[in-house]
Amino acid sequence: MPETFKRLPSFDFVSATAAAVKLDKLDVLKHKRTEFDLPQDTIYLDGNSLGPVTYTAKQRARDIVEQQWQTDLIQSWNSHSWIHLPQMVGAKIAPLIGAKVTSVIACDSISVNLYKLLCVCLAQQACDTQRTKILTQIGNFPTDGYIAQGLVQQKPQYTLQFIDEKAILSALSEDVAVLMLTHVNYKTGYVLDMATITAAAHAKGILVIWDLAHTAGILPVELDTWRVDYAVGCGYKYLNGGPGAPAFIYAAERHHQQIQQPLSGWMGHAAPFAFTQDYMPASGVDSFLCGTPPVLSMSVLDAALEVFADVDMAHIKAKTLALSEYFLDLWQASGLAQILPCISPISPQQRGGQLAFTHPEAYAICQALIANGVVGDFRAPNVLRLGFAPLYLSFTDILESIKRLVEIMENETYRQEQYQVKQAVT
Repeated sequence: MPETFKRLPSFDFVSATAAAVKLDKLDVLKHKRTEFDLPQDTIYLDGNSLGPVTYTAKQRARDIVEQQWQTDLIQSWNSHSWIHLPQMVGAKIAPLIGAKVTSVIACDSISVNLYKLLCVCLAQQACDTQRTKILTQIGNFPTDGYIAQGLVQQKPQYTLQFIDEKAILSALSEDVAVLMLTHVNYKTGYVLDMATITAAAHAKGILVIWDLAHTAGILPVELDTWRVDYAVGCGYKYLNGGPGAPAFIYAAERHHQQIQQPLSGWMGHAAPFAFTQDYMPASGVDSFLCGTPPVLSMSVLDAALEVFADVDMAHIKAKTLALSEYFLDLWQASGLAQILPCISPISPQQRGGQLAFTHPEAYAICQALIANGVVGDFRAPNVLRLGFAPLYLSFTDILESIKRLVEIMENETYRQEQYQVKQAVT
């Protein structure tokens, strides 16, 4: 890797600007940008980590505090449907992932929901004592593996095995109980073939859990059509539900009568306000509820999802890939490819809504970009990760981000001391 960088002399920002303006005029989603309250002079390429706020979500937050909570108080559980928020939010997420509204519910976090689903799957497979393995991919997001590791400590009859994500099909066998995979790799953006893998696992009698953290709201999937068993996803990335927004669970309708989740809290009871002594689970996905829903964050997520009401997921995917392809074109044309190699799939059909680049000073480069109004993020040990959420990004934004990145690399701005200090959250 070259120690210094100079842009290629053939790269012309003036002509590139005209091309970006033309692409923006043809953008069928350009009107959605006005629904987001974005900071001035900031290009936000981190929606794959935390989506920005919409005006609708801001208004809902004010209404929740100043009207529903402050004025209507406890009556709001009924008059403002607080008690039904998990189902209402689930119903808005369902069409984004190709699911029936009765198969999706919003609750808890991905980590908690994965624990529930792993237990549910193991209970379903318990009659086959030879199925003793849980499989997941090497490089999966850490919490997925951590939850599975904790579970097998509680259930020592099972083992957890990490497998190469490009060799999943060959790892499937009759001793596997559960296959737990993330659809889009959180670091590289590599996309697994959900339909093919799910079908292959079913042919071996394996239940499959899919993590849709980097899928929901950015890539269209068909959970019902592809006969997915279970899935989880979060509300704060491409769904723009705010920091710590509730997650969701998908459970195929054919499994609803077999759900035996381990966290039998009162909201998962068939009649929570009957206050009976013994637990009786609710039917379907409602049984995945546990404690009282977080009304403030759940309501904000509910409002944020309204931005998807009039858009086609096919258009979202098309623009996402067009934005990232445009970034790669400029990355190549400017010469950045010589010093910032891309570890994401070059084929657009094999990646999600992000691109990842490696450099020994990736953290400092990321901090310098942020200081210059381009917000991305860093993933250890050496990855600069940029997200291309299409509802608020323009092609002109992409060109400007490349321009600022070129200047940072040419001037070696990232070597300045203030960009070398690691923060608690990277």
